[in-house]
Amino acid sequence: MARINLLPWRAERRKSRQKEFLTMLALSGVAALVLAFLIVGYYSGLISGQNERNAYLQQQIAQVDKQIVEIDELDKKKAKLLARKEVIEQLQANRSQMVHLFDSLVRTIPDGVALTSIKQEGDKLTLEGRSQSNARVSTYLRNLESSGWMTQPDLSIIEAKAGDAGLPFTFNLSVTLVNPTAPKDLDGDGVPDPVVPVAVPPTGAAAPAPAPAGGTP
Repeated sequence: MARINLLPWRAERRKSRQKEFLTMLALSGVAALVLAFLIVGYYSGLISGQNERNAYLQQQIAQVDKQIVEIDELDKKKAKLLARKEVIEQLQANRSQMVHLFDSLVRTIPDGVALTSIKQEGDKLTLEGRSQSNARVSTYLRNLESSGWMTQPDLSIIEAKAGDAGLPFTFNLSVTLVNPTAPKDLDGDGVPDPVVPVAVPPTGAAAPAPAPAGGTP
């Protein structure tokens, strides 16, 4: 027997559309969830990769910091070695300075002058003594200036004092010690210039005759 649906067709159509709408809504929700999962997974991967790169950079930075500390230590050791080298070079350059100094003191002191005290502070040498006259002290100052191992003589005190009738004047002067054999830094670069050897005439060569004192005979 044939079955006849007596429900209004409009109601059936409304139900059918409502069912289709719910189906589409459910599919849209599922698609949205899948899309959100994919987006979250993508950005999570990006964040994870960036975290790995950051960790690698941190490791490299730690290694560089360690190398910087090692370089600083090497620089300190280098500075200490250079300081020692400079001290050794100074000692080597000045090892004969005291011998030449005392020799110069003996050679430069004129008759009528006697030293009573010698005091050294660094490159400054203070001399105290007695003299027969002011002229003797002036001669002594000129001798010190031309000695080569002492320069810039500075007379601070000269006065007559009792106690020694033969040497009535006392004086106090200071000079600056120099080493004429030490390398000079003429170009100002902080490095001593090499010593240029002086040509020495061969053994047996005749020395040039001195010029006559009164001009051409």
